[in-house]
Amino acid sequence: MGARFGRDARGPLAGLLVAALVSLACAGGGLAEPEAERPGANPPAASPGPSTTRADSTTSVAEFEQDVADAQAVAERYWAAQFKESGQRFQPIRRIIPYQRDGEVSCGGQALPRNNAVYCSQGDFIAYDVTWSVAAFRQVGDAFVFYLLGHEYAHAIQVRLGINYSFTIQQELQADCMAGAYLGDSVRSEALTLAEGDLDEFREGVAAVGDDPDQPWFAEGAHGTAEQRTDMFFRGYEGSLKECDLG
Repeated sequence: MGARFGRDARGPLAGLLVAALVSLACAGGGLAEPEAERPGANPPAASPGPSTTRADSTTSVAEFEQDVADAQAVAERYWAAQFKESGQRFQPIRRIIPYQRDGEVSCGGQALPRNNAVYCSQGDFIAYDVTWSVAAFRQVGDAFVFYLLGHEYAHAIQVRLGINYSFTIQQELQADCMAGAYLGDSVRSEALTLAEGDLDEFREGVAAVGDDPDQPWFAEGAHGTAEQRTDMFFRGYEGSLKECDLG
């Protein structure tokens, strides 16, 4: 997957429910923090390093870091264009924080565990376990990085739009749809170029973070089954933000 920076992926955020941005300085406001995004019950154990070569040669930490930077840049240009179309000012998240140890980063006074990627509304940042994320990058492919960051960035957009559902799963499935919309629209506008196999990597990556099929819909921290998450991601990917129930 490659990023280009010559065009905007433009399109209106129709029917926004909230005109004003949620204050980013509010320590206790915003969404309940999403649970960890975990690829299966036994996440890859590889640590950052030169080994574990994939057929597509996506191996190095430097490649991973470049993909994170590209994904952030494309996401922020995309959402800036959407907010501009709706007459609002877009404010990017404050930062993205990689970490390696339990408790190295905290959100609202709560230490973040390993094998985790999360948007923290209190600090307005995305944090991810770099060891787990690089292992997933090597196992699934570089498209997974764009999905993962797109999903967490979607949570930041939900905060900015004042979206807060009763059940976690509603928040999470909408974020999957929004991540799909950002990626699909960016491909259609040629801000992103798909390589062979990237769509399969999206499908594999989204399915890998699905809940157990027996997980109740209303369970605290539920994100959706592999089928539900894949359906919502590709609904957004193919149909853009109008499929994501933004209002």
